Amino acid sequence: MFDSRPEAPADALIRGAGLRVTATRIAVLEALRARPHATADAVYDGIVGTLPGTSKQSVYNALGDFADAGLARRIEPAGHAGTFELRVGDNHHHVVCTGCGRIEDVDCVVGSAPCLHVPEGSGFLIETAEVTFWGVCSDCRATSEAEKPRGSR
Repeated sequence: MFDSRPEAPADALIRGAGLRVTATRIAVLEALRARPHATADAVYDGIVGTLPGTSKQSVYNALGDFADAGLARRIEPAGHAGTFELRVGDNHHHVVCTGCGRIEDVDCVVGSAPCLHVPEGSGFLIETAEVTFWGVCSDCRATSEAEKPRGSR
């Protein structure tokens, strides 16, 4: 297993995952550190100014390589663009705001991984469980409350 400590240098994490270290990969990893649950487009927008000549395709490739190597996790909430995060190795879940689309981590809700169990006899050895909670974040609730006419509930 490679060094997955969040504070480890980017090049060490990338090399430890068995990947070649490139300027794009370092920039992509640092962008994910700064903004968990980022889309590929958001990562690209975050690095294009500091890494001239980078292409959107190279960002997509780096993210795919990170996910394949277990360095990053790809989550794809229904109706939303796929997002990437560096929190791997645990079986946490996510909550998605139905108003603004913000995604937050939710620690495993019941016991240890995989947190949920399928009935016996399925023939599967379950390794992980993905749970997505949907709701309205505090910012969207506050905006909604502020927009209500006075005296209404």
